[in-house]
Amino acid sequence: MSYPEDLAYPEVRYHGDKGEVSATFRPAGTPPDISSPGATTHYLATHESTGGEFGLYKVELGARSAGAKTHLHKAMSESFYILSGELELYNGEKWVTGRVGDFLYVPVGGLHAFKNVTDEPMSMLMLFSPGAPREEYFERVAEMTRRGGEELKRFRIRHDSYFVEDLEPGKE
Repeated sequence: MSYPEDLAYPEVRYHGDKGEVSATFRPAGTPPDISSPGATTHYLATHESTGGEFGLYKVELGARSAGAKTHLHKAMSESFYILSGELELYNGEKWVTGRVGDFLYVPVGGLHAFKNVTDEPMSMLMLFSPGAPREEYFERVAEMTRRGGEELKRFRIRHDSYFVEDLEPGKE
C-alpha cells in the first residue's frame, strides 16, 4: 500500500522539547463509577481527563437491558466495541448483532440505538469523539427518564442526544 507524500497529521499542540510526565493509569480492578440494577459504567477517559479530545467508557449491561432508543448526536461521533456477550445495535438502517470483537462507528448525525435482548450480561467500550462531559448524562438519565416530558427532552438536548421519539413522536 502506498501513502501520499502530503499525508496530513493534526497540528502540533505540544511545543516542548523533552516531553512531560502526564499519563494516567487506571487499574483493571477499579470499581465502576456508576452501578444500577441493570448496568455499570466505568469512566476510563472523560472529557476532563482528556482535555475534551475523547471520552471512553466501559459499559456492562445486564440480561434484557433496554439500552438506548434510536437517537443521534450533532456534536460528536460514537463508537461501540463489544468485549463480551452480544448486543443488538441499530446502525440507522437495520438491527445487527454485535458479538465479541465487533465494532460499530456512528458518525456525527448518524442514527443509532442499542439493547441487550439476550439472557446473558454483556460488556462494551463506548467512545465519544470529541470528548463531551457525558458523566452527568450517565448519572442522571434514569432519573430524568422517570420524570419524562419536556424536562427529559431538555436534558437530552443539553447532552447532545436527539431521540427520534422527541423529534417525531410516534416514529420510533
